[in-house]
Amino acid sequence: MIRIEKETRLATADVLSRASAFFGKSGLGLEEGAANPCCASFEGGGGYVLVSVVEEPKRRAVTVEAREWEHQARQFLEKV
Repeated sequence: MIRIEKETRLATADVLSRASAFFGKSGLGLEEGAANPCCASFEGGGGYVLVSVVEEPKRRAVTVEAREWEHQARQFLEKV
């Protein structure tokens, strides 16, 4: 399991949209779970990915927690 974080200037909605495109059906093919304005979850392949965004003035902190998808979680954070 991995839990990593990165700062971004992208809007929260953009980060979550990119997460959906990367991990979801059109990307890695994971099943999207419940989403809310700050988080998105994905399951499949015996593991999961949770993407959350915390908004702060002038920046956002993106946290990705993953099991069985550690390499892909790192790849995603490189792109945001």
